[in-house]
Order: sequence, then structure tokens, then C-alpha cells
Amino acid sequence: MAPENDTAPKAKACILLAGPTASGKSALAISIAKEFGGAVINGDSMQVYDGLRVITARPSQEEERQCPHRLYGVLDPADFCSAARWRDMALDEISKCHDAGLLPIIVGGTGLYFEILTKGIAEIPEISSEVRGRLRALQKEQGNEIIFQMLQEKDPQSADRLNIGDTQRLLRALEVVEDTGTTLGEWQKKAPEGPVLETPYLHLALTPEREWLYKRCNQRLDWMIHEGGAIEEVQAIMARNLDPMLPAMKALGVPEIRDFLENKLERGEMLERIKMQTRRYAKRQMTWVRNKMSSAHTSSAQDLESFEKEFFPFIRRFLLTHQK
Repeated sequence: MAPENDTAPKAKACILLAGPTASGKSALAISIAKEFGGAVINGDSMQVYDGLRVITARPSQEEERQCPHRLYGVLDPADFCSAARWRDMALDEISKCHDAGLLPIIVGGTGLYFEILTKGIAEIPEISSEVRGRLRALQKEQGNEIIFQMLQEKDPQSADRLNIGDTQRLLRALEVVEDTGTTLGEWQKKAPEGPVLETPYLHLALTPEREWLYKRCNQRLDWMIHEGGAIEEVQAIMARNLDPMLPAMKALGVPEIRDFLENKLERGEMLERIKMQTRRYAKRQMTWVRNKMSSAHTSSAQDLESFEKEFFPFIRRFLLTHQK
């Protein structure tokens, strides 16, 4: 899509746009793409999966038609997308954007993705399907206690820092040491490696006031549950009988809606639990932005017009500086 501003400079560069859920990132990313001739690339770990557009707050079909969008809904929920896999896909899409004369705008709230894209990551070998399947079947049959006990024997440091109720992290730590013979902590101490973003990039971050953000989260969740079709989305995924430990099945709101559909939660309790989890998630995202993106240009604005006024001059100067 051609930029609305025909004088926008062409540069082999990138925009990295971070911020908590419900802060207005998607609308701003689309506006930047339309103004500067760009494409929006997903940097959210859950929006990469198909079939969960509403509950993951993925841009609507109408929004996606306004400018090119990449890496949204490209994987089946039965698939497993590691951070390193996303990095490789994102770098490929960034290269394709540059070849097409488009400005890549990476947008999301998954802080780890931005970090490995720019700094690399200690590469952990892919876990074999045999080990993953065996341990997950064991957990399903005998519960977290057996997994925790095995982890205490093979990787006591990870066991000490993990809660016995944290199924996903317990399994991950045990899978790594079982399959590689090296603990997760030892892998993480290794120097970051792998390909990283080599073109100039501009960091932008949204840092809204907490009370305003929490209100937005609650309003959006009310719409998702009562009007948006989030319950029907989860119902359709449940009908496939997928492994509940898959990343897509752990997406924010999915476990609570599943419990509601299985008559384990009342509707009101289900909604309140999702709201509570969303507030906690948003708080963690804001903490990451403040700690890890301290050099970013930030805005605590509450509307798109204000975002544009604050950010567009920075973007224009940045692109002029790196114009080919």
C-alpha cells in the first residue's frame, strides 16, 4: 500500500513498537504504516496462532485490510512457536518488506521477542517429540508432583525457583535437561547467539496511566465475552482436543473460558478471573517496557491523534537520517 504522505523517505530501517495490552498499539502501528508506507509485523506470542483472533485481541479483518500485516494467524494452534522460531520468521518478513520498499513496523507486547530480535538468544536445541510427548503424558496421568520430583533430582536449581503449580515451566525445565543433559539455567548462561536485526531501528513505547489502562482492559474483555465471540472461539479450539499444554491453549483467557464451558466456573467468575489475569499481565508488560526499553521514545497519551503528534516527527527524522 502506498503511503498517504508521498514525501515520506524510503529507508532500510525498522520501527519497534511496544506497550501493554489494550494501550492502542495496533491502531498506532496501522497509522504509521499508512503514513510512511509500511507493513505491520506481529510481535505478540499468541497472535501468531490462527483461530483466536478475538481472545488474543488480534487486529480485525477490517484493520488488516488497511495496510499489509504479517505473521498474524500464520500458525495452527496445534503448532509450537518458540521465541527463536518467531525471530527467524520476523527477520525473513523484515527482509521481504525492505525488498518491497516497505517500512517494517514490529508491534507487540511480548518483551522477550523484542530482546532476541535485537540482541540474540542462547539457543536451546529443539526438544524431541518423544521426550516432550512422554513427559506431558506423565504429567497428565500423575500430575505435577511427579514432574516436580523428577526436576528436583535432575535440576534442583530450577525446582527451587519454580512453583509446583506452574505446569508449563516445570515441564519446560524438565524437557530441556532430559533431552539435552544440560539444565535450562546452564543454557541460559550461554552467550546470546543466532541472527539479529542488523538494520537501524527506532524504539517506540506506550506507557499509559495504570488506571486508564485497566479500565480499557475491562471494557475490551466485556466486549470479547458478551459480543465479540471469544467463548465461541475457545469452544471451537476445545473441539479439536488439543494438548492443554500447547502455547495457544495457555493464551490469556483460554483456560478460564474452557473451565466455564466445562461447568467448572460460573460466567461472572470466569470473566472476573480473566480481568484479574489481564491486569497482572499488563502490569508485567509495563514493567518490562520501563526496564528494558529505557531508551525508547515513550508516550502516555490516550488517543491516536496524540500518538501521531508525538511520534510522527521522531519517525520522520529517523527515516531521513537513514535514508538510502
